[in-house]
Amino acid sequence: MIQTVLFDLDGTIVDTNELIIQSFLHTFDGITSEPVTREHIIPNMGRSLIDQMKFFSGREQVDDLVDKYRAFNIGKHDELVKEFPHVRETVAQLHAAGLKLGVVTSKVRRTTEMGLKLTGLAPYFNVIVTVEDVQRPKPDPEGIRAALKALGGSVDSAMMVGDSHYDINAAQNAGVTSVGVAWSLKGTEYLKSFKPDYIIQDIRELLSIAGLQQA
Repeated sequence: MIQTVLFDLDGTIVDTNELIIQSFLHTFDGITSEPVTREHIIPNMGRSLIDQMKFFSGREQVDDLVDKYRAFNIGKHDELVKEFPHVRETVAQLHAAGLKLGVVTSKVRRTTEMGLKLTGLAPYFNVIVTVEDVQRPKPDPEGIRAALKALGGSVDSAMMVGDSHYDINAAQNAGVTSVGVAWSLKGTEYLKSFKPDYIIQDIRELLSIAGLQQA
């Protein structure tokens, strides 16, 4: 029986997709020899920001690009971020049923907390593990293991919910149930190729997976 549910943030419970895309477009405008487009950005979403900056720029030193990205991202955050349908009611029901809930994300704590506060989700999570809290971000299982330790959760009664293969692979590497979300910008076929235990079309499906009834 599922007792612990861990969530990715971006593209999973908080719709930051357009914010992320616009932040990258702004950061690399006039920087690279070939334009960085939405088609380049979407497949890489889910990686740590520094890894993506190095990938797109071909540089090892990317502090200036990270600073430019974060300044735009924070400035536009509340304008472009929203919650996905039925997320708040589902998370609230999981919380009310006594499940342990956590967030494991590859973004920094400041913007993680901004997104959770803006969407009203912050009160439901007992632990938040960000990229700043680990040595090795997803798909390494370190973040999931840290969240489980903080929550007192066990591998055999936990699941990780996410929108990218970084989340699915991290779940598989940690030995927890893996759940992909069909609203991922990367598409359902992409998720299927990484063989998650479940792919859900609606976040309310988590209730039945966890052995609960919809309210």
